[in-house]
Amino acid sequence: MSVETEDRILAVLEDDAQASYTEIAERANVSKPTARKYIQKLESEGVIVGYSADIDPKKLVGTSIALVGIDVASERYVEVTGELKELDAVESLYTSSGDHMLMAEVRAADGGEVGEIIREGILSIEGVEAAHPSFLQERLK
Repeated sequence: MSVETEDRILAVLEDDAQASYTEIAERANVSKPTARKYIQKLESEGVIVGYSADIDPKKLVGTSIALVGIDVASERYVEVTGELKELDAVESLYTSSGDHMLMAEVRAADGGEVGEIIREGILSIEGVEAAHPSFLQERLK
């Protein structure tokens, strides 16, 4: 299988996660069976982990979205990530090479509730040393 073909197919899916196999094949310049085969392979290998909708936080009524940088004691890293994954308000969780070890996307009704989730959920986990939220305002691209 060609890495170049994979890249073209992934580019189509990143642009439009709801594209049909026919549309993906046309835009990636491959046959429909080839598109299907590559997508199934990428899903089974864990490269494609899901399909989602892009949301403009400014237009989202009744929901605040924050990216929360989380600092963790290295000896508790595995346990902390496991507990964070169990929190319903944590939409997604990423490892990070930036200022914080982890980045979590937190969704709640408003900023006050995000703060409550951070205080009572995230910071209450043994091994979490700090949590720094950045609220998303408006999607630009």
